[in-house]
Amino acid sequence: MSDDPGPGAEYRYARHLSIDVVGGAGQERIQQADVLVVGAGGLGSPVIAYLAAAGVGTLHIVDPDIVETSNLQRQVIHTEADVGRPKVDSAKAFVESLNSEIEVHTHEAEFGPENAESLVADRDVVVDCTDNFRARYVINDACTLAGVPFVHGAVYRLEGQIGTFGTSEDGPCYRCLFPEAPPEEATPDCAVDGVLSPLPGTIGTMEATEVLKAVAEFGEQLDGRLLVYDGEDMTTETLPMRQNPDCPVCGEHAEIDSVAEIEYTHPFSIE
Repeated sequence: MSDDPGPGAEYRYARHLSIDVVGGAGQERIQQADVLVVGAGGLGSPVIAYLAAAGVGTLHIVDPDIVETSNLQRQVIHTEADVGRPKVDSAKAFVESLNSEIEVHTHEAEFGPENAESLVADRDVVVDCTDNFRARYVINDACTLAGVPFVHGAVYRLEGQIGTFGTSEDGPCYRCLFPEAPPEEATPDCAVDGVLSPLPGTIGTMEATEVLKAVAEFGEQLDGRLLVYDGEDMTTETLPMRQNPDCPVCGEHAEIDSVAEIEYTHPFSIE
């Protein structure tokens, strides 16, 4: 691979080119990357914004929702003028206004077992910017089975977490950490319990950093580690994660070959 990231990139991406672990070769890999972002809300907003700014060549954005006024408190790529508009359309317009070189593909749909395999196929990295356990398990299972790395992020009130899965052969998947979702009545709800507006920005920016590290091939990923952030006292804790040898998706004797074999009914366990 050459060290030439392309015409015009020398000035636009100068601050990347001057980082020795990125440089021209790393920036070229970023510009050739194909990334799927699942969710264009609180987490998806900073992820989409920074991946576009960084020059990620192709972005696929999946989200079934429209922009609502209550979203504007934290979903910073959308504006008052976008209320009532599909989030994927608003997100695409934002990306195109920021970086016209980015190729954007929108999918106004829920990410589920019906479309997961086709959406994940041929992607370099998938980014979990969802707010529900069903989507997280579908993302995990589809990516793990396809061998596509993915970055997970989640937020609640003043706390957030981030982890990267699938960048090492013996690393865990999301099901190794959380074999089953918690009971539905115990599942946090942002609409009810709230989330501080900058929190998704903090976690989403970390997710974008993990994506760029993966595609530009530098640094150490969070694979095998879960980073937990507490915005109230500004502390972070990194928890080790290990592969579960009995995991039905990535374990030693895994028997699941397709998301079609999994029943995604609460608590989203393997049936």
